[in-house]
Order: sequence, then C-alpha cells, then structure tokens
Amino acid sequence: MVAADAVLGAAAGLIASSRTWSSPRDTLFWVCLALPLMWPVVVALAGGYAARVAALGREELSRVLRGGIGVLAVMGFTSYALELALSRALVVVVMPTLVLASLVVRYVARWRLRSLRRAGRCSKRVLVVGRGRAVLGLTERLAADPASGLVVVGACVTDADRRHVEGVTGLPVAGLDGVRALAAELEAETVAVTSASETAAEYLRRLSWDLEGSGIELLVAPGLIEVAGPRLHIRPYDGLPLLAVEQPRFEGWRRVVKTAVDRGLALAAVVVLAPVLVAVAVAVRLDSPGPVLFRQERVGKDGRTFSMIKFRSMVADAEGQLAGLHAANEFDGVLFKIRRDPRITRTGRWLRRLSLDELPQLFNVLGGSMSLVGPRPPLPVEVARYDGSATRRLLVKPGLTGLWQISGRSDLSWEESVRLDLRYVENWSLAMDASILWRTGRAVLTSSGAY
Repeated sequence: MVAADAVLGAAAGLIASSRTWSSPRDTLFWVCLALPLMWPVVVALAGGYAARVAALGREELSRVLRGGIGVLAVMGFTSYALELALSRALVVVVMPTLVLASLVVRYVARWRLRSLRRAGRCSKRVLVVGRGRAVLGLTERLAADPASGLVVVGACVTDADRRHVEGVTGLPVAGLDGVRALAAELEAETVAVTSASETAAEYLRRLSWDLEGSGIELLVAPGLIEVAGPRLHIRPYDGLPLLAVEQPRFEGWRRVVKTAVDRGLALAAVVVLAPVLVAVAVAVRLDSPGPVLFRQERVGKDGRTFSMIKFRSMVADAEGQLAGLHAANEFDGVLFKIRRDPRITRTGRWLRRLSLDELPQLFNVLGGSMSLVGPRPPLPVEVARYDGSATRRLLVKPGLTGLWQISGRSDLSWEESVRLDLRYVENWSLAMDASILWRTGRAVLTSSGAY
C-alpha cells in the first residue's frame, strides 16, 4: 500500500505539474515533486497503514480520508499564509482525485486480501479462551467468516468444559492457566478472551502480564456482539477504563437524509429500469395465468402493516397450496422456504435467481413504507412468533436489500438472519447503507441464496 500510494502521488504530481507547465522556480513544482513522499507520510500519520485496520472497510478508508482532508487544509492555510502560488487545480481537483484513487486502490486490495484469507493465507492463528459455550460460539463465528483473517487453532477453557469442547471442535484444549504454554506450542499469534469467561479484572490483568514479551495480541470480546463501530468507546473514569455504549439513534437529521436518498434513488431507478419493468411484466403475463403483481401484507416500522408488491413468481393459487407443503419446509425458525418449490413458475425461477421479482418494491420505497436498505420485511405470522430481541427489527423500516441479502439470503438460518438484521438496526449509518447497496450488486449477480 505504501508503494501504491507513492505511485499515485507521483502520478498526481506529474498531472498537476504538466497542466500548469511549472518550472523549478515555482513553488508548485517542488510541491508536485514531493507528493510521492508526502502522500504516504500523511497516510501513515493518519494510521492508514496500521495492520489492525487492514481489510476493516470503513475504519481503514476513513483514516485515508482524514489524511486527505488534512493535506487540503494544510495546503490551503500555507498557500494563504505564505502567499504561495499554488494552482487551484492542485487543491480542488488533483488532491481530491488522489484521495479517491487511494480509496479505490484500498478497496481492491481489501477484496484481494479477503480472497487470500478465504484460501487460508494471510491469517492469524487464534487461541480462544473462556467457558465452553462461549468458546464454541466464537469458534463457530470465526469459522463461518474466514475472510476475517482469524483461524482458531486451540482453546483454553474451564476444567468442567474441557472434554466437551475438545470433542466438539477436535482442537487442542488446555485449562485457563495454560494459555501462554498452549499459545507457544501452537504458534498462536492472537489470544481471544470471550465475554462469558473468567473476565474479572484480576484474571485479564494476570493474562496480559503473562503474554508480555511474547508478541501475542490479546483480544477481548465485550459480549455486545451486534453493537460495534461508533457506538463503542473506551472512556477512563478516575483511572478506570470503562466501555461506553451509546444508544442507537433512530431519528434525527440522518434519518431525514436517508429518506431523501431512498426516494431519490428509487425514483431514478424506476425511470432507468422502466423498460426492464415492462419486459418482466409481459413475461410474467405470458408465462402463466394470473395477475402480474403479487401483493402481500408485511409488517413495517413500529409494527405497522403495509402491502408489499412483487412480480408474481408463483402460480396464482400459491397461497392455497401452502398448507400441503409445510412438511417439506427446509428452513428452521419461523420462515417457510423450499429450495425446489413446485409453485414457482418457469419465469419465476429466473426472476428469483436475478432478484428481478423484487423490483416493484421500489414503489414501496417511493411510498415510504420501505427503505432501500433495512431488515427483511416480515410476515404478520412471523412477527407473532418473535421473541424480545427479534422485535427490535421493527424499530426501522424494512429494506429492499440488507445484510441478509448480501450474506446468503435463503441459505441463512433463522438465527443468522435475525442476528444480521439486529446488527443493522443497532449500528445503522449512511456509510453502512452505501456499502450494502454496493455489495448487493455482486450478491445479485452471483445468485447467492436466491431460490
């Protein structure tokens, strides 16, 4: 990344210098000459090369963005204070383009790094410490996401849980007092302590002392699995560090912006995709008898019901045939899904594979009952069976796409789909919406979990 930023800085300097035909007598010439060195230094000062933020998405990109804003501020102030003849094109065009290019390069690099991690490379060996159930849960979560770069190689648990964990995972297991020894034996680079373990201050203090000088990273799971990002802060109170958890914000100016963006993008999508909408409607009409659109009552924000519309992908009497198919349900929890549902029409299979049947929901977004990004819109019968945690999905508008859409859709278990929806509700931001919309395109093209 340092080399890439240096090359980008050189390219930016060359472009800025050539546009104004600067000479060694001009300040602009020396600024452009220094860009290949200056830009990597600025990014380094902003923490853009820190290994712990590599492939973390918004955190890594925000550091580069802060560095770019800092450069622009310094250039503007210096140019004004010292009356330097810097080109407006450098400040207004070249530097913002350099920052954007660096962000794009990091996106590509992050995609490459995650691909390598899925192949078992560029990952850290992790030793999980805690009680049996928490250790098994964290091990399962990390195994399900190889792109995280954390591979569990062993565990340290209480004596009562040792045999059970060893039998379930097949990994080397030791007691809570054997962390350093097992970490050295397995060449672990990271120790992850679960929230349900012996996480008393004294135990963690002794463990951190024990790992000093070993080069092993110590991670502690706070137990707030679905709360992350800007809502978590470490705040010292009279020398005692406490984890501060801010309340989720469901109202305010960000919601106003989200509503405006939702309706603006939905309107633009309807206009651009009008020929596709007409073509799909004709295909549905010709394939099987029945209406083009399928309307179904769904539950939205604060439990209010609305009529969600989709292109009909099943036979006209699909609801009447549902009772006879319950025994074939392949989904756990409160949902009903069949991979080879006999009610789906020939055109419907293609519509579902490409998610084209969802396009009429753009009109739901325009009407305000749905958002472009949000939790999956549930049926009333599903909401009736919600427990306390699942009910939190109704704090925001349901979405045409969401974390469930880009993470496997129908391949997800009920617990996993609820967990993803709760993660969105608890950590919603405009940046997260933009990321989900971007990744939705890839999920649609690969047809992951679409049936």
